[in-house]
Amino acid sequence: MAMIVIAVGAAFADHQNKIVSDQAVRADVLAKVNLIRAKLEGNINGNLQLVQGLVATVVTEPYMGQQRFASLASNLFGRGSQLKNIAGAPDLVISLMYPMDGNEKAIGLDYRKDERQRVAALRARDERELILAGPVDLRQGGQGFVGRIPVFVRSAGNTERFWGIISAVVDVQRLYKASGLLDADLGIDIALIGKDALGPGGEQFFGNERVAKSNPVTADVLLPSGSWRIAAIPKNGWPSTPDNAWFLRAMMAVAGALVVIPFLVTGRLIGERQRNYAELSRLSRRLELALEASAIGVWEHDLATNELTWDDRVNEIYGKPTGEGRGYLDWAGAIHPDDLAAAHADFDRALAGGGPYLSEYRIIRPDGEIRHVRSKAIIYRGANDTPKMIGAEWDVTADVLLNKDLVRAKQLSESKNAELESARARIEHIALHDSLTGLPNRRYLDQVLEDYAADARRAGLYAALLHIDLDRFKHINDTLGHAAGDAMLVHASTVLRSKVDGEGFVARIGGDEFIVLCVVDDDIEQLALLADRVISQMREPVYYQGHRCRFGVSVGIAVDNGKDVEAKHLLVNADIALYRAKSRGRNRYEFFTEAMQSEIVDTKRIADEILGGLERNEFIPFYQPQFDAKTLEIVGVEALARWRHPEKGILAPDVFLRIAEELNVVSIIDRNILEQSLLDLEGWTAANLHIPRVSVNVSARRLQDEELIKSLRELNIKKGTVSFELVESIFLDENDDFVTWNLEQIKELGIDVEIDDFGTGYASIVSLLKLQPRRLKIDRQLVIPIVKSPQRRQVVSSIIEIGKSLGIEVVAEGVETMEHAQTLKTLGCDILQGYAFGHALDADGLKAFVRSRRLRTAS
Repeated sequence: MAMIVIAVGAAFADHQNKIVSDQAVRADVLAKVNLIRAKLEGNINGNLQLVQGLVATVVTEPYMGQQRFASLASNLFGRGSQLKNIAGAPDLVISLMYPMDGNEKAIGLDYRKDERQRVAALRARDERELILAGPVDLRQGGQGFVGRIPVFVRSAGNTERFWGIISAVVDVQRLYKASGLLDADLGIDIALIGKDALGPGGEQFFGNERVAKSNPVTADVLLPSGSWRIAAIPKNGWPSTPDNAWFLRAMMAVAGALVVIPFLVTGRLIGERQRNYAELSRLSRRLELALEASAIGVWEHDLATNELTWDDRVNEIYGKPTGEGRGYLDWAGAIHPDDLAAAHADFDRALAGGGPYLSEYRIIRPDGEIRHVRSKAIIYRGANDTPKMIGAEWDVTADVLLNKDLVRAKQLSESKNAELESARARIEHIALHDSLTGLPNRRYLDQVLEDYAADARRAGLYAALLHIDLDRFKHINDTLGHAAGDAMLVHASTVLRSKVDGEGFVARIGGDEFIVLCVVDDDIEQLALLADRVISQMREPVYYQGHRCRFGVSVGIAVDNGKDVEAKHLLVNADIALYRAKSRGRNRYEFFTEAMQSEIVDTKRIADEILGGLERNEFIPFYQPQFDAKTLEIVGVEALARWRHPEKGILAPDVFLRIAEELNVVSIIDRNILEQSLLDLEGWTAANLHIPRVSVNVSARRLQDEELIKSLRELNIKKGTVSFELVESIFLDENDDFVTWNLEQIKELGIDVEIDDFGTGYASIVSLLKLQPRRLKIDRQLVIPIVKSPQRRQVVSSIIEIGKSLGIEVVAEGVETMEHAQTLKTLGCDILQGYAFGHALDADGLKAFVRSRRLRTAS
């Protein structure tokens, strides 16, 4: 029986020895793990907490550039920081970086295309919270833990939009080293599990895989978005038997019968336990020092007894003396009344869900100072399966105050942005509207035209554009002043608004031009009715300061044909139709047609050919001889412009003159004809052909040329050899002092002045007296009928008598028969010109004509 007792005692002692040894070893490992866990949490949270301040600044400055970003980020890299770099990725593409050196390869990285980082980046965006990922292989080299913080900014309309990601990269090796994972004398093997903060279910990313399979001591590292699991075992694995096991067994076997041996063995075990506890105390002290250095306090709450234990750092945060017991009321009583309900709610929510616990609230210290505290904890089962909560608290007052300053700065910025937006809207309205009429302007029309036509097409309708130009507006503006002109424009805009009646778009695109943009179906007659209403209303008189003003409008209409063409061509087509309306008498409307387009194309082609012809000297003079009515001797020639077209041959002015006037090149043609005529005149003289003078046509525009007299002097024109033919309807009775001066200078140069097409204009006797031309040329329309029409003959006779009475020679053109010549001679006409004597000839043809007449006369 005694042996049984001894054997049982020995077995019990051996078992107890193993339990104590295992507990001591596990306690030692746990103490080291807790120290490393605390350092990891402190380092990670500390680094990422710094970046939160930068995020708040980005929210207020969403368009900051690299320089501003680098300036802010550089303040976060202090001594002891494990931050490797901070990157800004607007729209998930990295474009902001600090530091830039060594990280250039990361610029331009699109998280959506990077398989290694895409999931974590999109998760941060979608969950709208900080996501810690890693370790990840960095594009710029090395590894890091990447904390990605989504940034949402306020846009117009006070709506939130996703700006992008702020990523903070914590250097893996520096974090491991700062947290003690790489200490050579650590004495334990550690594995970190939970890559990308996925906790125990994640991948292992540090340490040997055998650690997790060897019944390790574990602890959870709480991260901003998840956790890691630390697993640790002794360096050489768990001992299978205590070091003193065989010694104890031998002693018990040798002195099993002795009573004293059990007491000795017990004493030895007690001593061993005390040493283990001493070692545990040492490790606990190291943990305290680490927590002290990180300014984080630790507390424990027994959920069964409601007992609360604070360390010295928590007491310091709350302003409480150390060494005193704490209870729930100490904590609740210190919380600011306004935050108590929220703090309770956070606590109750953690209890209901089994943790973790996270809360932030204000406390009132005994001296009345208010501090902001952040608390984080987990729930675990202690001895006797008692539920407990252990956590950490740290003072975040400085961070909160900084955030408040940033919020105030953001609010101020938003207020200024609102003012700027209001000012921008006013400026944009001014930029898009005519200040006089309040109508949209040309710029506004350009913005809406394309969309207007597209909307009409989608609705199965057609966009139509009416281009409206005021007739006689310039006359009112010039005679009554600009104020009267402005009043007419305002009246016109009112009329157009009333006729469109809100169903169209009315704009003033410049000067006296307006646009009406509307939508029609297949029946375009409604556009004709609208144009008629506008024209009719515009005809009504407008009273301005006692004056009865009248003006009309010409309207060009173009309809979108539904083809895939740019809508801006509507304006071009309507302008073409407007030009046709004006050319047909004004105060009317015209629809754009394909025929008009063809005409414009032909006109453009001819215009290009005219300009090319001027460069190639294709415009030449043809000469029609003029004869003395009595002797039938040649007394001069009229130089007529002809175009020697390279493909179509000789072309008369009716083919090109209108287009040349539109191109403003008639004066150039006139000058070329004059210069060539002078050369031909010299050639005839050298050939002993007597051509007394040459008459050339001069346009009204050339008479207004300030350089005209200077260019004529340079030609050294011999007096009496050149006459300028001026169309009667262009200049007579016009009070243009400059034109009058030019004409006087022309006369002084010895150049005669002739009135062409006399009888078709509105010249008065006073005008003839004022101008004193050398000759009058009766228009062919009056000359041709004189043989059969006594009335026309009388008119011609009267013109001849007027010329005689004023000492002006009279030239008749259109003399087609010798009967015409005889009649005109009888009436007293001085000079005859027409087909009865000869057609227009080029210089060589005229030379041959003169020689043949000379031969006939001689024979």
